[in-house]
Amino acid sequence: MSNQLGNENSPYLLQHADNPVDWLPWGEEALERAKTEKKPIFLSIGYAACHWCHVMAHESFEDLNIANIMNDHFVNIKVDREERPDLDNIYMNAVVAMTGQGGWPLSVFLTPDGNPFFGGTYFPPQRRYHLPSFKEVLISVMHAWQNDRAKIESSGEQIIAQLSVSLDRATARQELDPKATEKAALALAQAYDWEHGGWGSAPKFPQAMAIEFLLRLASKGDKFALDIAVHALDSMSQGGLYDLVGGGFARYSTDEHWLVPHFEKMLYDNVQLALVYLHAYKLTGNQRYRDIVENTLDFLIREMMHPAGGFYSSLDADSEGVEGKYYVWTKEQFIEALQGEDDIEFALAAYNIRERGNFEEANILRQSLSVEELAKRYQLPAPEVTAKLSKIKSLLMQARDARLRPGTDDKVLTAWNGLALLVFSEAAKYLFSEKYLIMAMRNADFLLMHLWKSDQLFRSWRNNNVNQPAFLEDHAALALGLISLYQIDPNIRWYEAAVRLVEEIMQSFTDPAGGFFDTHIKHEKLPYRPKDIQDNATPCGNALAVTALLHLAGYAGQHEWRAYAESMLASIQELAIRYPVAFGQWLCAIDFRATPLFEVALVGHPSDVQYQNLVSSIWEKFRPNLIVAQSKPNPPAASPPLVQNRGLHNQKASAYVCQNFVCNLPVNTPEQLKAQLER
Repeated sequence: MSNQLGNENSPYLLQHADNPVDWLPWGEEALERAKTEKKPIFLSIGYAACHWCHVMAHESFEDLNIANIMNDHFVNIKVDREERPDLDNIYMNAVVAMTGQGGWPLSVFLTPDGNPFFGGTYFPPQRRYHLPSFKEVLISVMHAWQNDRAKIESSGEQIIAQLSVSLDRATARQELDPKATEKAALALAQAYDWEHGGWGSAPKFPQAMAIEFLLRLASKGDKFALDIAVHALDSMSQGGLYDLVGGGFARYSTDEHWLVPHFEKMLYDNVQLALVYLHAYKLTGNQRYRDIVENTLDFLIREMMHPAGGFYSSLDADSEGVEGKYYVWTKEQFIEALQGEDDIEFALAAYNIRERGNFEEANILRQSLSVEELAKRYQLPAPEVTAKLSKIKSLLMQARDARLRPGTDDKVLTAWNGLALLVFSEAAKYLFSEKYLIMAMRNADFLLMHLWKSDQLFRSWRNNNVNQPAFLEDHAALALGLISLYQIDPNIRWYEAAVRLVEEIMQSFTDPAGGFFDTHIKHEKLPYRPKDIQDNATPCGNALAVTALLHLAGYAGQHEWRAYAESMLASIQELAIRYPVAFGQWLCAIDFRATPLFEVALVGHPSDVQYQNLVSSIWEKFRPNLIVAQSKPNPPAASPPLVQNRGLHNQKASAYVCQNFVCNLPVNTPEQLKAQLER
């Protein structure tokens, strides 16, 4: 038996195409059926790599008795939250308002008009975890709908009314607080877990945006901010959350020690974490951070990149129906993988291998001893230790490749790829890497070719099919990725595309009350037009948009864009100071605006060694408050105003360092350029 999900493009929806539940995708047909048949809607929202989504599917949606109840009494709709963040936002907020908590799978009951009246997350097939069974929930909702429909409809209308009224929690403050970043940093420090690293208790999530904010402060000499960031980065990377064999990071840690991960690997986590380790490497010179960056980016290229250049969304937590099976090792498996390697004792100690394991009779690899500690224990030179670890890793990787891999959600999402484009471009700049530059250009080409069609940006691509008009976060993340790429590859195409994206944001997403809606002005009618101002696992669209506005204002002298961004930052700053972990991208944008911005125009021939030396001198250190425009002599008319009308000084490659478009005299040497940037 198959339902109407069989024609969908989303891997998550296709996972449910053979359920006995008569699933429908979200759309007019499903909503009209609910109205015609006068049935409530059961809305299930999840994603392909979600472990508990799989559990509920196997326990309930594959059960014929439960499916019969669902089919007889409800119109059942499945949604991939990654394709439809707007629906996920609306109905997650509703469930949190009703129950005080949220998560996935998200299980919501709606009136035929789409108004939520009851919901939760995972429901078991029998009573457990202090939860009613899913069958009990279905029967209870069914009886309530039959016997008290008017009250339910009224309740749904009230919930939507309350959510739409509380849509914008920002204040009306009009000026930026000059001490906003200082206050937010203090709040982050006070909430920091110095014992285990990070913020909050188990389950523990990596907070890349908060760490990025601290690194920005560290770049200006704030040692305490650097201490916190380094402690967090070290804690997260010692194993469990970080894949010591294949590179990359799992979604979160189920414990406060960062040992036992929830094994799914998401594109957005890996690109954001690679970015902060990259910036930390430039600040500290710690080679281990560089290794983590390169291992993570190489993992993305190897396992999550479409041959044409787009990055896939995620890898599943499960393989062979068992969570984490692909990643863990018994002692016997570990020794067998080493293929007779001489120094077994060294390998067992290096990866903390135990007879009984540290996770369900198996071992999650953890490098609890540093290279220096291993060198001291085994009386070996540090380079020899590094070489031995590299060989062990290669053997483990070879053995692991023979295992059955977790499933891949191979859809390409614009927003997440925009963040990927950003980190590959940053890695090309700061690591002087031609390989990562090529990957960034391939990714940008893919996105502009496959996801931007007839002047419309789309959210999702898979198998040459696009799905769903793009949201605010898609436009803004792609714009930021293109801006970063333009700074290292002076192809005017990247800059022009970024400007068009931001122009579309201003034209089609602007809220007259301030800020931006998440959905396009031509988007389908929803219970209300969502407007998320809080960062979650990814930066919210508004925070990304304000960052893009500030960057492009620096290129073009666009005072209107800068003023609009400033008003957004002023309105959000009190929330950002009070809840800094939830507003990390906003804090980065506040810091970007509050710190004097260097605008650098480079003019010369790319093949000229002197020109290359000028470029290299800029990226020798982490410079978060700087934008760069490059051009050959006589820049084309479409170039940003920052670089227009700039000529060669002394007939040599030249750098113009400006602030607010007031420029110093042009210089020709790296030493002169660095002197102007470090005043």
